[in-house]
Amino acid sequence: MKKAMISLHAAVLLWGFTGVLGRAISLDAPVLVWYRMLLTALFMAGILTYRRQWTPVSRKDMVQLILVGCLMGLHWVAFYGAIKFANASIALVCLSTASVFTSLLDPFVNKGKYDYREVLLGLLALAGVYFIYQFQQLYGLGIVFGVIAAILSSVFTVLNKRVAHKYPARTMVFYEMTTGWLFITLLLPLQFIYLPQTRFFPTATNLFGEQFWQNDWLWLVVLSLCCTVWAQSLALTALKKLSSFTVTLSVNLEPVYGMLLAFFFYHENKDLSSGFFVGMGLILLSVVLQMARLLRPKLSGGFVEEKGGID
Repeated sequence: MKKAMISLHAAVLLWGFTGVLGRAISLDAPVLVWYRMLLTALFMAGILTYRRQWTPVSRKDMVQLILVGCLMGLHWVAFYGAIKFANASIALVCLSTASVFTSLLDPFVNKGKYDYREVLLGLLALAGVYFIYQFQQLYGLGIVFGVIAAILSSVFTVLNKRVAHKYPARTMVFYEMTTGWLFITLLLPLQFIYLPQTRFFPTATNLFGEQFWQNDWLWLVVLSLCCTVWAQSLALTALKKLSSFTVTLSVNLEPVYGMLLAFFFYHENKDLSSGFFVGMGLILLSVVLQMARLLRPKLSGGFVEEKGGID
């Protein structure tokens, strides 16, 4: 049990590093996402081949995975765009509203009934975002991108829910990464048309030099291999031994870990006003209340599998 808890929190911590690495990589958001999805798909293909875990997917479900992959690509572009236009802390706190948006979208997609309590929690989270915007208008565009990333995250989480029980997580992640990469490839020319100064090739400084931390290739590999592939394996291992309540509540610590890492590495807390922390408090309160309301012993542990370890 103790080993499973360590594995789970290690996975959540690795997911929390995505914001820090997004800021460390000097590439523009669409190019960064293009490389991350490509590398993740290649790593996942290597693992599936080595372990002989390839699983056939029906045509109907493949369409679903293609749609999710495209949405995931757009989600990452918005998320890293939020980091570039604001900072990692603002991007992560906006992204933490995703679970509330998911609770609002799920009844619509799966033809369920709305709960007025979920609507109120959604309004509380949006009030937090508005509060942050009012006191951090310098980062207004980053906040908008962060909310878009949260909405897209909630959409593909709900769509993933339909097929998550049919296939292994690694199979789903491979197809979603591959189709998402192809989709971003089709859109990438627009980046170079409207922003011709965009740099396509990552920096490759000497790993043993004084400025090794400026090596984009190094952080792209860490982002893809450690924060995606390895983190997902740790989470799935922990899921086998821990209750769904423990897993889901722990996964929701991701933005908290991410912000603490951003404070530590980039001292972002010095750039944030008291209004940011009030807004963050409202958003985290909505998330905690939502988890407390939804997490009951009868719930199955599907959140990490749906999430796929892909933040």
